[in-house]
Amino acid sequence: MSKNPTPPPSARVRPEKPSGVLYVGMDLGTSRTSVAASNGVRETVASYVGYPKDVVARKALKKEVLFGAEALHHRLALDLYRPLEGGVIRHSGGDAKSAEAQAYLKAAQELVRHAIGLARPKADELIYAVVGCPAQCSLQNKSAIIDAVRPVVDSVMIVSEPFTVAYGLDILTDCLVIDIGAGTTDLCRMRGSMPTADDQLTTPFAGDHVDQKLLELLKQKCAGAAITIHAVKELKERWSFVGEKHEPVEVELPVNGKPTRFEVSAEMREACRTIVPSMVDAIHRLIASYDPDFQSRLKNHVLLGGGGSQMGGLREMLETEMRERLGEGRVVRVDEPTYGGANGALKIAHDMPAELWERLS
Repeated sequence: MSKNPTPPPSARVRPEKPSGVLYVGMDLGTSRTSVAASNGVRETVASYVGYPKDVVARKALKKEVLFGAEALHHRLALDLYRPLEGGVIRHSGGDAKSAEAQAYLKAAQELVRHAIGLARPKADELIYAVVGCPAQCSLQNKSAIIDAVRPVVDSVMIVSEPFTVAYGLDILTDCLVIDIGAGTTDLCRMRGSMPTADDQLTTPFAGDHVDQKLLELLKQKCAGAAITIHAVKELKERWSFVGEKHEPVEVELPVNGKPTRFEVSAEMREACRTIVPSMVDAIHRLIASYDPDFQSRLKNHVLLGGGGSQMGGLREMLETEMRERLGEGRVVRVDEPTYGGANGALKIAHDMPAELWERLS
């Protein structure tokens, strides 16, 4: 946890004589939130926020709010929130004034404040932030993200997540970016200018979908075993694959309190493969509707990012599917899936003119 956290919204005021500007790129993700800052700091935290349930929990934990792995570790003593769902703040698309929507907005604000604090800003610095969101995020959801971020920064921009990945790598022409997160899989084709709505697609088939499917399959396969969605997520992050050949996946689950070993390779493969068809369909749609003179370039310049990009055999499977449906295809996986979006958002923040940041503030 940062030793120099960002002041709470009530204490955050614009410095009269700022010592400088701290640029922050943020990937505000359903599963993880990552930040990259112009002072060289890079940090990531699981997107969980927890509040002690009662006075006993508060006394035991000695904190008013917990985040990330620490919140998960103590979740039995907490009211636990995962404020992002499908890449946006939960319930931000409905009645924003409802008690439930306000509770998730508060948790999202706490998470953003914590993430900004991890970047170690100085008390007298301006904070300019670029935040990645799903490719087809609605105006209402973008507004909710801005509401969560604005109290702890001086100026903020919301940008498409796959666009930030491409921008961070300086790949801006004839490239198709696929960003596989927990809540959504986002696709964006780069044509050398700002992408339009027609250049982007979002599908809900992503990491959380795999978790739910794997949970169903393990309950069927592992009779009597006690298993939670949190345990399933850990298993997926360690063993996920889609190919035909893979080392056996053997997991240990409690049955009536006793650790019992199960072999679940087939279940892991089946669950992970559920996100592939929608991804291939989206690739097909974006390539088929591209300028025909440049389609071949797009097919052979597909960039795979996000946490889900690490699934064993996924790159090869996408190439095979593209060759069958489109005649050719080449897929490259990004080197830094955890920080790809945050790195790109930081680069955008640096490149934006000062007068734009002043207007946005």
